[in-house]
Amino acid sequence: MNHHHDNDDLRSLIRTVPDYPKPGIMFRDVSTLLLDGAGFRTMIDRMAAMVDSDTKFIAGIEARGFIVAAGLSYALGLGKVMLRKPGKLPGAKIGVDYELEYGSDRLEMHIGHVGAGDKILLVDDLIATGGTALAGLDLIHQAGGIVEQSLFIVDLPDLGGADKLRHSGIKADSLICFDGD
Repeated sequence: MNHHHDNDDLRSLIRTVPDYPKPGIMFRDVSTLLLDGAGFRTMIDRMAAMVDSDTKFIAGIEARGFIVAAGLSYALGLGKVMLRKPGKLPGAKIGVDYELEYGSDRLEMHIGHVGAGDKILLVDDLIATGGTALAGLDLIHQAGGIVEQSLFIVDLPDLGGADKLRHSGIKADSLICFDGD
């Protein structure tokens, strides 16, 4: 259940940068929220309260998703899995290629870190079109993990990513929505 209006204190800490990365885009910059120690703690506490109780690991998507995953991991005493960009993992790994608006990208994960049936929470700082989150979902499924829930600081609902996750049968929750982007 999203109670976005309850998080207006956190919303006010997120800076909007107009025309970045291109004209007409309103960039929602969470770095200003991260600068605020009390705001960050409040954000993590509120997100932690939303996490399903039988979650085994938190999977964070590089790079800002690691910040969310680390905070939640500490708050909940759960291990975390890093979904990495190519060329970062030294061990045996699996990967998923996915399309971006311009070009493509790849996420990779170490083999053996997620076991069959492990319940994984997928987190990132922001969900827009959902391409990266869906790639993360695919990667966890390849390893045999189960994802029933995803969690984001910010959702840009007009871009449809959270709805794509919901159509895949996954809860997609966020603290803050910015409509009209």
